[in-house]
Amino acid sequence: MESATKIFKDFQDYLNADHDLREEIRSVVRDLEQTAREIQTILQAIHQPSNASNATSLCDQATTHFSKVREHYSSLAAKILEGQYYRFNDHWKFGTQRLVYLSALIVYLKEERLASREETAETLGVKTKREEGFHIDLDDYLMGILNLTSELSRLAMNAVTAGDYSKPLKISKFIGELDSGFRLLNLKNDHLRKRFDGLKYDVKRCEEVVYDLTIRGLVTVEPEKKAA
Repeated sequence: MESATKIFKDFQDYLNADHDLREEIRSVVRDLEQTAREIQTILQAIHQPSNASNATSLCDQATTHFSKVREHYSSLAAKILEGQYYRFNDHWKFGTQRLVYLSALIVYLKEERLASREETAETLGVKTKREEGFHIDLDDYLMGILNLTSELSRLAMNAVTAGDYSKPLKISKFIGELDSGFRLLNLKNDHLRKRFDGLKYDVKRCEEVVYDLTIRGLVTVEPEKKAA
Protein backbone atom coordinates (compact mmCIF):
# COMPACT_ATOMS: atom_id res chain seq x y z
CA MET A 1 0.00 0.00 0.00
CA GLU A 2 1.36 3.37 -1.03
CA SER A 3 2.23 5.82 1.71
CA ALA A 4 0.58 9.22 1.81
CA THR A 5 3.99 10.80 1.27
CA LYS A 6 4.53 8.86 -1.96
CA ILE A 7 1.04 9.73 -3.21
CA PHE A 8 1.53 13.45 -2.58
CA LYS A 9 5.03 13.37 -4.09
CA ASP A 10 3.47 12.03 -7.28
CA PHE A 11 0.91 14.84 -7.11
CA GLN A 12 3.72 17.39 -6.80
CA ASP A 13 5.60 15.90 -9.74
CA TYR A 14 2.43 16.18 -11.81
CA LEU A 15 1.87 19.79 -10.74
CA ASN A 16 5.49 20.69 -11.52
CA ALA A 17 5.26 19.16 -14.99
CA ASP A 18 1.95 20.94 -15.62
CA HIS A 19 3.43 24.27 -14.50
CA ASP A 20 6.47 23.83 -16.75
CA LEU A 21 4.27 23.01 -19.73
CA ARG A 22 2.07 26.04 -19.14
CA GLU A 23 5.16 28.26 -18.99
CA GLU A 24 6.35 26.84 -22.30
CA ILE A 25 2.92 27.49 -23.82
CA ARG A 26 2.84 31.04 -22.47
CA SER A 27 6.25 31.71 -24.01
CA VAL A 28 5.08 30.61 -27.46
CA VAL A 29 1.79 32.53 -27.07
CA ARG A 30 3.74 35.71 -26.23
CA ASP A 31 5.66 35.31 -29.49
CA LEU A 32 2.40 34.63 -31.33
CA GLU A 33 0.77 37.75 -29.92
CA GLN A 34 3.85 39.83 -30.74
CA THR A 35 3.64 38.70 -34.37
CA ALA A 36 -0.08 39.57 -34.38
CA ARG A 37 0.78 43.07 -33.13
CA GLU A 38 3.32 43.46 -35.93
CA ILE A 39 0.71 42.47 -38.51
CA GLN A 40 -1.86 44.82 -37.00
CA THR A 41 0.62 47.71 -36.93
CA ILE A 42 1.19 47.32 -40.67
CA LEU A 43 -2.52 47.11 -41.46
CA GLN A 44 -3.44 50.10 -39.31
CA ALA A 45 -1.83 52.23 -42.02
CA ILE A 46 -4.91 51.63 -44.22
CA HIS A 47 -6.71 54.28 -42.17
CA GLN A 48 -4.27 57.00 -43.20
CA PRO A 49 -5.51 59.10 -46.16
CA SER A 50 -2.07 58.90 -47.76
CA ASN A 51 -2.41 55.10 -47.97
CA ALA A 52 -5.87 55.02 -49.49
CA SER A 53 -4.56 53.48 -52.72
CA ASN A 54 -1.80 51.46 -51.07
CA ALA A 55 -3.89 48.79 -49.32
CA THR A 56 -2.72 45.92 -51.52
CA SER A 57 0.93 46.68 -50.83
CA LEU A 58 0.25 46.84 -47.08
CA CYS A 59 -1.59 43.53 -47.24
CA ASP A 60 1.30 41.89 -49.06
CA GLN A 61 3.70 43.24 -46.46
CA ALA A 62 1.53 41.94 -43.61
CA THR A 63 1.06 38.55 -45.26
CA THR A 64 4.78 37.79 -45.04
CA HIS A 65 4.48 37.70 -41.23
CA PHE A 66 2.03 34.80 -41.33
CA SER A 67 4.93 32.43 -41.92
CA LYS A 68 5.96 33.18 -38.33
CA VAL A 69 2.36 32.67 -37.20
CA ARG A 70 2.38 29.19 -38.71
CA GLU A 71 5.66 28.42 -36.94
CA HIS A 72 4.19 29.51 -33.59
CA TYR A 73 1.10 27.34 -34.01
CA SER A 74 3.29 24.42 -35.03
CA SER A 75 5.26 24.86 -31.80
CA LEU A 76 2.06 24.94 -29.77
CA ALA A 77 0.66 21.88 -31.49
CA ALA A 78 3.83 19.94 -30.68
CA LYS A 79 3.40 20.67 -26.97
CA ILE A 80 -0.26 19.66 -26.69
CA LEU A 81 -0.94 15.97 -26.22
CA GLU A 82 -3.94 14.36 -27.91
CA GLY A 83 -7.14 15.19 -26.06
CA GLN A 84 -5.54 18.07 -24.13
CA TYR A 85 -6.46 20.95 -26.49
CA TYR A 86 -9.30 22.37 -24.39
CA ARG A 87 -7.30 22.11 -21.23
CA PHE A 88 -4.95 24.84 -22.44
CA ASN A 89 -6.75 26.73 -25.22
CA ASP A 90 -7.57 29.73 -23.01
CA HIS A 91 -3.91 30.66 -23.41
CA TRP A 92 -4.16 31.26 -27.17
CA LYS A 93 -7.87 31.71 -27.99
CA PHE A 94 -7.83 35.53 -27.89
CA GLY A 95 -4.67 35.65 -29.97
CA THR A 96 -6.32 33.32 -32.46
CA GLN A 97 -9.40 35.54 -32.65
CA ARG A 98 -7.19 38.52 -33.41
CA LEU A 99 -5.32 36.62 -36.12
CA VAL A 100 -8.61 35.45 -37.66
CA TYR A 101 -9.71 39.08 -37.90
CA LEU A 102 -6.36 40.18 -39.37
CA SER A 103 -6.25 37.44 -41.99
CA ALA A 104 -9.91 38.11 -42.88
CA LEU A 105 -9.16 41.84 -43.16
CA ILE A 106 -6.42 41.12 -45.69
CA VAL A 107 -8.78 38.98 -47.76
CA TYR A 108 -11.46 41.67 -47.71
CA LEU A 109 -9.06 44.46 -48.62
CA LYS A 110 -7.70 42.50 -51.57
CA GLU A 111 -10.83 40.74 -52.80
CA GLU A 112 -13.83 42.37 -51.06
CA ARG A 113 -15.18 39.06 -49.77
CA LEU A 114 -15.42 37.02 -46.59
CA ALA A 115 -12.58 34.60 -45.87
CA SER A 116 -13.91 31.15 -45.06
CA ARG A 117 -13.00 29.30 -41.89
CA GLU A 118 -11.05 26.75 -43.96
CA GLU A 119 -9.13 29.45 -45.80
CA THR A 120 -8.33 31.23 -42.54
CA ALA A 121 -7.13 28.00 -40.92
CA GLU A 122 -4.80 27.39 -43.84
CA THR A 123 -3.37 30.91 -43.50
CA LEU A 124 -2.70 30.32 -39.79
CA GLY A 125 -1.38 26.80 -40.34
CA VAL A 126 -4.00 24.98 -38.26
CA LYS A 127 -7.00 22.70 -38.84
CA THR A 128 -10.75 23.26 -38.73
CA LYS A 129 -11.86 19.93 -37.27
CA ARG A 130 -11.35 18.99 -33.63
CA GLU A 131 -10.42 15.41 -34.45
CA GLU A 132 -7.58 16.59 -36.68
CA GLY A 133 -5.73 18.17 -33.75
CA PHE A 134 -4.80 21.83 -33.30
CA HIS A 135 -7.65 23.76 -34.88
CA ILE A 136 -9.70 26.96 -35.02
CA ASP A 137 -12.86 26.66 -32.96
CA LEU A 138 -15.94 27.93 -34.78
CA ASP A 139 -16.57 30.38 -31.91
CA ASP A 140 -13.09 31.87 -32.34
CA TYR A 141 -13.57 32.21 -36.09
CA LEU A 142 -16.92 33.96 -35.63
CA MET A 143 -15.49 36.25 -32.95
CA GLY A 144 -12.67 37.21 -35.30
CA ILE A 145 -15.16 38.04 -38.05
CA LEU A 146 -17.14 40.22 -35.65
CA ASN A 147 -13.93 42.08 -34.82
CA LEU A 148 -13.45 42.56 -38.56
CA THR A 149 -16.75 44.44 -38.82
CA SER A 150 -15.58 47.03 -36.28
CA GLU A 151 -12.39 47.64 -38.24
CA LEU A 152 -14.27 47.97 -41.51
CA SER A 153 -16.84 50.39 -40.09
CA ARG A 154 -13.92 52.55 -38.97
CA LEU A 155 -12.38 52.26 -42.43
CA ALA A 156 -15.67 53.36 -44.02
CA MET A 157 -15.54 56.64 -42.09
CA ASN A 158 -11.85 57.22 -42.78
CA ALA A 159 -12.32 56.51 -46.49
CA VAL A 160 -14.52 59.60 -46.74
CA THR A 161 -11.67 61.71 -45.35
CA ALA A 162 -9.42 60.24 -48.05
CA GLY A 163 -11.97 61.18 -50.73
CA ASP A 164 -12.93 57.58 -51.51
CA TYR A 165 -16.71 57.70 -51.57
CA SER A 166 -17.33 54.27 -53.12
CA LYS A 167 -15.61 52.28 -50.36
CA PRO A 168 -18.21 53.09 -47.64
CA LEU A 169 -20.97 51.75 -49.91
CA LYS A 170 -19.13 48.48 -50.46
CA ILE A 171 -18.30 48.11 -46.78
CA SER A 172 -21.86 48.92 -45.72
CA LYS A 173 -23.22 46.26 -48.09
CA PHE A 174 -20.66 43.69 -46.88
CA ILE A 175 -21.32 44.31 -43.17
CA GLY A 176 -25.07 44.20 -43.82
CA GLU A 177 -24.64 40.77 -45.39
CA LEU A 178 -22.61 39.60 -42.39
CA ASP A 179 -25.31 40.89 -40.06
CA SER A 180 -27.94 38.93 -41.98
CA GLY A 181 -25.75 35.83 -41.81
CA PHE A 182 -25.17 36.08 -38.07
CA ARG A 183 -28.91 36.45 -37.49
CA LEU A 184 -29.37 32.97 -38.92
CA LEU A 185 -27.28 31.53 -36.08
CA ASN A 186 -28.59 30.45 -32.69
CA LEU A 187 -25.58 31.62 -30.70
CA LYS A 188 -24.98 29.77 -27.43
CA ASN A 189 -21.66 31.33 -26.41
CA ASP A 190 -22.37 34.28 -24.06
CA HIS A 191 -19.26 36.21 -25.14
CA LEU A 192 -20.13 35.66 -28.79
CA ARG A 193 -23.74 36.77 -28.28
CA LYS A 194 -22.59 39.90 -26.49
CA ARG A 195 -20.14 40.74 -29.28
CA PHE A 196 -22.83 40.07 -31.89
CA ASP A 197 -25.04 42.63 -30.15
CA GLY A 198 -22.36 45.19 -31.01
CA LEU A 199 -22.59 44.38 -34.73
CA LYS A 200 -25.74 46.49 -35.04
CA TYR A 201 -23.69 49.57 -34.14
CA ASP A 202 -21.18 48.78 -36.89
CA VAL A 203 -24.09 48.45 -39.33
CA LYS A 204 -25.58 51.73 -38.11
CA ARG A 205 -22.28 53.63 -38.41
CA CYS A 206 -21.83 52.49 -42.00
CA GLU A 207 -25.42 53.32 -42.88
CA GLU A 208 -24.97 56.81 -41.46
CA VAL A 209 -21.85 57.37 -43.57
CA VAL A 210 -23.66 56.20 -46.71
CA TYR A 211 -26.70 58.33 -45.88
CA ASP A 212 -24.54 61.42 -45.39
CA LEU A 213 -22.75 60.84 -48.70
CA THR A 214 -26.07 60.32 -50.46
CA ILE A 215 -27.63 63.49 -49.01
CA ARG A 216 -24.59 65.48 -50.10
CA GLY A 217 -24.91 64.08 -53.61
CA LEU A 218 -21.49 62.43 -53.53
CA VAL A 219 -22.81 58.94 -54.26
CA THR A 220 -25.92 57.36 -55.71
CA VAL A 221 -27.31 54.31 -54.00
CA GLU A 222 -29.12 52.07 -56.44
CA PRO A 223 -32.18 50.25 -55.09
CA GLU A 224 -31.78 46.52 -54.62
CA LYS A 225 -33.34 44.39 -57.33
CA LYS A 226 -36.16 42.18 -56.17
CA ALA A 227 -36.13 38.54 -57.11
CA ALA A 228 -38.62 37.69 -59.84
